Amino acid sequence: MLNRRAFVFGAPLILAGCVTQEGPTFAGFDSERDARYASMYGAINTEPFPVPAVDLSRINPKFYRREVSHPTSERPGTIVVDPGKRYAYLVMTGGQAMRYGVGVGKQEAFNFQGTAIIGRKAEWPHWTPTPDMIKRDPKRYGPYANGMNGGADNPLGPRALYLYLDGRDTYYRLHGTVEPWTIGTMVSSGCVRLMNQDIIDLYNRVPVGAKVVVLPARGIDMS
Repeated sequence: MLNRRAFVFGAPLILAGCVTQEGPTFAGFDSERDARYASMYGAINTEPFPVPAVDLSRINPKFYRREVSHPTSERPGTIVVDPGKRYAYLVMTGGQAMRYGVGVGKQEAFNFQGTAIIGRKAEWPHWTPTPDMIKRDPKRYGPYANGMNGGADNPLGPRALYLYLDGRDTYYRLHGTVEPWTIGTMVSSGCVRLMNQDIIDLYNRVPVGAKVVVLPARGIDMS
């Protein structure tokens, strides 16, 4: 069931959650030790805009993309977002899932909870700040009142998956980020952010109409 308080009252803040925020960093990991992850999160130069390599020394290794055991009753192809654990899971066959580290909302009350579907997918999506965001910080957001086209500096990154319920946009998205070091933290007021290489991977794996389940922020331990 959808948390109606989150949907009805949280929509403006959910959109606000898509913008960049400050977050902690993680030190002490040398990406060169693991060529597989260095390659997985390397620069992508085949897109309309450059996707830079992720500085893995600033990301907790537990949030790197990997296939994991995943006991769930959800069907393969379902996305399960666990805000409490900072993970998104794409359910696969054989009790497995592809797990992605995510950044989630600061306040559970303004986050979507429940079941929805991917109603729309977009490559290099357009982003528009809400009126509340512009009012709160006109100097920062005023220049983008008419929106920002997709590009390297767009806070939604190279891909976005838009969650819909009963044919309506919930204003909740899974998207990329220009601040990959915030993965694994509570950094926004709603939207779920993934590293750009991860959102491209997830985008390529799921179709429009795929089921998405967003757990309460307390989550469950699926690691």
